[in-house]
Amino acid sequence: MEPIRIRCGGYQPPASIHNRAAALLGARLAERLGDAIHFELEGNVVAAGHRAADLLEWVRTGRMTMCYFSTSYLAEAVPELAVLDLPFVIGRREQAYAALDGALGARLSARLAEARGYKVLGYFDNGFRHLTNRRRPIRAPRDCRGLRIRTLASELHAQVFRSLGFEPVALDVKELLPAVKSGAVDAQDNPLTNIYNFGIHEFHPYLTLSGHFWGAAALLCHGETFAGWSEGVRTAVTDAAADAVAAQRRMAADEDVAALAKLEAAGCGIVRLTESEQAGFVRAVAPVVAAQREALGPQLLAGLAGAGASLARVAG
Repeated sequence: MEPIRIRCGGYQPPASIHNRAAALLGARLAERLGDAIHFELEGNVVAAGHRAADLLEWVRTGRMTMCYFSTSYLAEAVPELAVLDLPFVIGRREQAYAALDGALGARLSARLAEARGYKVLGYFDNGFRHLTNRRRPIRAPRDCRGLRIRTLASELHAQVFRSLGFEPVALDVKELLPAVKSGAVDAQDNPLTNIYNFGIHEFHPYLTLSGHFWGAAALLCHGETFAGWSEGVRTAVTDAAADAVAAQRRMAADEDVAALAKLEAAGCGIVRLTESEQAGFVRAVAPVVAAQREALGPQLLAGLAGAGASLARVAG
């Protein structure tokens, strides 16, 4: 019998914690199913000339079996996912994990299945996002004025950056580094591991540890393919994915420490915001958060474990 072929796609360099976790998923499947499974990891489709966003369509249509992808890109299809993109609301990783492994995560996964046919196998830690730029240290919203910032394809992200004074420009991951290198954008935001591994720090000497967003990356599988597997294969894939998610989350916090040390050693000008400086950013985005809070509704927000105090602070 021919082995079951599982193609897993990503859009990051091989050393990324997402790709290391995806490789672990494949290893766990091999341990459980042996030669019955042939797992292929295509960890950086961008390096092969594709747009990162192509992965979403490939998995939706079954051209690729699974991938990881930032949930921010999926909020247009599933508006409830915007709850994960509220700025300065998630202050601790554990808060997000509890929500995503509980009722909120189940609700979001069900909506992704309904809207796009994905089977969600879990949620990776996509990290706290920080600001880099090529022009000046950023310590207050006034320092953001007039800077063109690359954003994800997320209207909520664009609204947040406009409220800070930036001029947002949505670009795919494929277009990010060329825009940074050429100066087509002055600023961008990413987790520390991406800032270092993508080489952004070589062109953006200023890094502000703003932590304005915490992101999740959904581990997506083609729903019809998953449903068509035997119960034993489905169980093996679910268990292997749980192992991969747990390992990826353990790596995430450690990677922040390691990446920051590398960025400091590379000579980045690192701005650590004081409490009052951070509060200035929070005040600037408060109208956006208040509008989203009204649109999303209290039940969805209540699912973000431990978020109540933060939401009250940000939304005023």
